[in-house]
Amino acid sequence: MNGTNTPTRNAPPERTRFKLDGRSVALDRRVHAARGDLADLALAGTLFSAHYARAVPLTCVAPGAPILSAASSTSEAVSELLRGETFHALDVTTDWAWGFCGHDGYVGYVRRDALDVEGKPTHRISASLAPLFSAPDIKSVIADYWPRGARFSGEAQGDFIACADGFIHVRHTAPATELESDWVAVAKSYIGRPYVWGGRGHRGIDCSGLVQVALGSAGIAVPRDTDLQCEGIGEPIDSEAALQRGDLIFFPGHVGIMIDGKTLLHANAHWMAVVREPLADVVARLADTHVQPIIARRRLTP
Repeated sequence: MNGTNTPTRNAPPERTRFKLDGRSVALDRRVHAARGDLADLALAGTLFSAHYARAVPLTCVAPGAPILSAASSTSEAVSELLRGETFHALDVTTDWAWGFCGHDGYVGYVRRDALDVEGKPTHRISASLAPLFSAPDIKSVIADYWPRGARFSGEAQGDFIACADGFIHVRHTAPATELESDWVAVAKSYIGRPYVWGGRGHRGIDCSGLVQVALGSAGIAVPRDTDLQCEGIGEPIDSEAALQRGDLIFFPGHVGIMIDGKTLLHANAHWMAVVREPLADVVARLADTHVQPIIARRRLTP
C-alpha cells in the first residue's frame, strides 16, 4: 500500500533476450556442455537450445571420481576428477550431476555424492600416493589413500595436516599454490601405475591423462584428449631434428613423453601400465597396424 492507501503494482522485471543470427554452430561436445534438452548458459549466443542453465561450481570430495559419458555406473569413463578439483554442474539429480570440469572444460556425468561445496584448498598431495590417517599418528588406522594432485583444506598439527577427512603427513603435501619445477620428473613418478582408460591418477591413468596431470603440476593447462593435445600443445618439431627431454610424441590415438633423446614414457594398454621403453620399440610394435606410427612430434615453447 502507498501513502494514500491506493494499491500499486511493482513494474515487471526486464527480461534478457538472446538472439541468434544464422545457423547454430557445430561444437565439440566433449568440451562444450550441450545436450538435446539443455546447454550451458555461456553458449546462449552461439548455440540454440531449448533450455539453458547457469553453471554451479562444486568440489570433488572423493579421492577420485570418474566422469562418465552417461548417467549410469556402467557407462564409459571419459575422464576423472581428483579430490579438490572443481566441477561446474548444470543439471543435478539425486544421483548424478551433469556439467564440465573446471580445469579443462571436459563434459560428462559425475556421481552426486562425490561432489560438495568446499572452500579454497590450502594443500595438495605431492607424493605419488598419500595415506589418509585417522589420527595424527603414523600407527593409526589408514582411512583412505589420496592420489598425487589431490587438493584439500587443512591446518598444520605437528607432523600432519589436519583436514575434515583425517590427517595427511606433511612429507606428502605441498602448498596448493606451489608449482612443480620439473613436470617430466612428475610424469616419471607414475611409472608402474596401472593403465586405466579415462584415468588421471586415482586408481590408474591413461596416456593423455598422464600428459595433462604432469604438465598441470607445473601450471601448464592442456586439453584432455590426444587429438586436442596434438593441436594445442607446443610447436611441431622438424622431422630431422633430434628429440629431447620433454618432447611429446603422438601416435594414432596415443601420446607419450620423451625422457631423453631415445626413451619414451607412456601409459599404454600394451603393458597395461606406465612404462618407459625405447621409442624405436614402440614404433616397431605399431608398424604392423599403422603405415605412419608417429603422426606428430611437438615441443613446448618457453
